[in-house]
Amino acid sequence: MILRRLLTRVATTLVTLLGVAVIVFAVIRIVPGDPVAMMLPPGATEADIARLQAFYGLDKSIPEQFFIWLGGVVQGDFGTSITTRQPVLGLVLSRLPATLELSVMALVIAVALGGLVALTGTRLRYTRTEGALDVANGMALSVPDFLWGLVLILLFGVLWPVFTISGRVSPQLVPEFATSFFLFESVLRLRFDLWLDLVQHMLMPALALAIPLAAIIGQLLKQSLKETMHLDYVTLARTKGYSENHVILREALRNAVLPTLTLIGVQFTFLIGGTVIIERLFSYEGLGNMAIDAVINRDLPLIQGIVLLFALLFTLVNLVVDLLYAVLNPRLRHA
Repeated sequence: MILRRLLTRVATTLVTLLGVAVIVFAVIRIVPGDPVAMMLPPGATEADIARLQAFYGLDKSIPEQFFIWLGGVVQGDFGTSITTRQPVLGLVLSRLPATLELSVMALVIAVALGGLVALTGTRLRYTRTEGALDVANGMALSVPDFLWGLVLILLFGVLWPVFTISGRVSPQLVPEFATSFFLFESVLRLRFDLWLDLVQHMLMPALALAIPLAAIIGQLLKQSLKETMHLDYVTLARTKGYSENHVILREALRNAVLPTLTLIGVQFTFLIGGTVIIERLFSYEGLGNMAIDAVINRDLPLIQGIVLLFALLFTLVNLVVDLLYAVLNPRLRHA
């Protein structure tokens, strides 16, 4: 059952990525503007423009350009950036770890906050505290992440400057590591000074991303817990004399968390997409910030590479969550 589900999802993933590649390749060529003309000085001749167009393959028809690019992608060659003249794959992979670290930190904060709200609301259900938590949840959910980012910058960067709100790491601590996963590698190398500096830079953008997601997690998990609290096995646990905290944490939570797990996987993909604006807002050196620069500069190969990588991340996260749900759900596991 799980193997068949895996093969089906892998096939769906490949079709999805092909569709994304076709759409992105076509759309960015419909948008007005010549990226080659933007690279050249005002006095450039038609011969100069034609030479650069031939170099980047832009003198061919769109179908020819697509199949040449797709053939290169299959072989691991995403082309050359028009603005930096560097391989697209290397540029994208150099920024990807920063975005993944930011997204994972935001997810951890969201799960912790959302779980705390859900457990507190369930433990104090039908009280004024639950009503206050619902109001706070609604407020958190109604404000988008970039507005939370502006609020955090105003509060902790201007009025009360206690956190770093720009960049990824302090210039004097730029590491020379083997990978770009600075947060992870700093722990392995026992560079806790660098780790603390990275966390201080990441905390505000991660919190801005996490607050709306935490509200969604808290709302769904609390509703699932309240429904589970009326089931027979929970009532049986109460008759055995277990405390209410034990009933919630050890009996009800295991089943109530399954719908929330699926939601977290789906929302995590949106969270990764949300890093585009947040990274720009906090000048964070990640893939989202690079994507905005690529769009501004009409860097077609870089745009295609970034979008295709984002699509791959989205499909992989959904695949992992779907398989994890199948493993944890006994009805699907034994079907």
